[in-house]
Amino acid sequence: MSSLLITNARPYGEDPVDVLVTDGVVTSIGTGLDAPSDADTLDAGGAVLLPGFVDLHVHLREPGGEESETIETGSHAAALGGFTAVFAMPNTDPVADSAVVVEHVRRRGEEIGLVDVHPVGAVTVGLGGERLAEMGTMAASRAQVRLFSDDGRCVNDPLIMRRALEYASSLGVVIAQHAEDHRLTGGAQAHEGAVASRLGLSGWPASAEETIVARDCALARDAKAALHVCHISSARTIDVLRTAKAAGVRVSAEVTPHHLLLTDGRLTGYDPVNKVNPPLRTAEDTRAMREALAEGVIDVVATDHAPHAAQYKDTEWSAAKPGMLGLQTALSVLVETMVEPGLLDWHGVARVLSERPAEIGGLPDQGRPIAEGEPATFALVDPDAQWTVRGAALASRAANTPYEGMRLPGSVVATILRGRITVRDGKVQA
Repeated sequence: MSSLLITNARPYGEDPVDVLVTDGVVTSIGTGLDAPSDADTLDAGGAVLLPGFVDLHVHLREPGGEESETIETGSHAAALGGFTAVFAMPNTDPVADSAVVVEHVRRRGEEIGLVDVHPVGAVTVGLGGERLAEMGTMAASRAQVRLFSDDGRCVNDPLIMRRALEYASSLGVVIAQHAEDHRLTGGAQAHEGAVASRLGLSGWPASAEETIVARDCALARDAKAALHVCHISSARTIDVLRTAKAAGVRVSAEVTPHHLLLTDGRLTGYDPVNKVNPPLRTAEDTRAMREALAEGVIDVVATDHAPHAAQYKDTEWSAAKPGMLGLQTALSVLVETMVEPGLLDWHGVARVLSERPAEIGGLPDQGRPIAEGEPATFALVDPDAQWTVRGAALASRAANTPYEGMRLPGSVVATILRGRITVRDGKVQA
């Protein structure tokens, strides 16, 4: 029998308590708790105790892209960021469109053991958008895939998307769509607006996102299926989502930390670290994202953690690959954009980083309340900490963070997965 006593922790930012954990389950919450003599003890020092974070959208690059990230390095970054479960996108080499590949990803995550790694299965074979992948086989495999996406490639064909949603409905799984009508974004390099015009970059219209979301909400309604919209970026997309939800459509949506904080004004200077898909948009869009997240129209924050080796980023703008690191900075960006302005309290942070992501991803043992009888899967957060982001110091194999040199508030001081400390004092526990 293993025991852990967490002392002086503030669940959801409330009064300090002690939390006793036995064999990975919370057995007592109170003050002045006693623990067995052989129990591990963690003094929280008044830190905020939250359910462990769940990220519905990460790129771990393995198999095939290990020069940018591996499941091991990505797991380190996730644990340091307070995450206890992540969903690994399928744009690997080979593509995660078969039971063999998704089972490999799941197995590697288990071998490393720092976070629960859940593979996302491809919707179409090879992400080609033409023929449905074996979703049923992947769902029934040892990997138990519950989220399917063609990730950076939109399922543009409405008939293929309709069939995918109908199939997903029968399987009880979720289709996650990258909403981009590529017929409107060919050659696009930046948000279509004043900044792109001034810099001479071809424009990426927000309507390319909005039209796909509107179409897919209608298809999901007819299929009675669960649709998840990846990394929304346009203020007008929020109106589409609000209308669809009011009509009873089973649609959820995510926003990235960088779309909460950064704008296309960052593109001046053509630094490819700011190149991302969908692109950074205007301050008006950023404000709308924050308000919709607070309201609940946007359900979750997901990082779209996208590490790239230097050769893919240290190049001219047009040739650079889109994507940014996100796992270790997500909590801090959320504190800066949502907590400090009063848009979310710590219960709200738990909702968007833990509870709703776990619900959408079908993880019954993640995002659970901090209560007796529940799994001891936690993140401990120091809300008063300040730290300066340095890409070279992050755990990812890549260093492409847009926050280089920025001073951000809040830090994760410990992460606990089913009673086992995976991060203590900001350091991974192997």
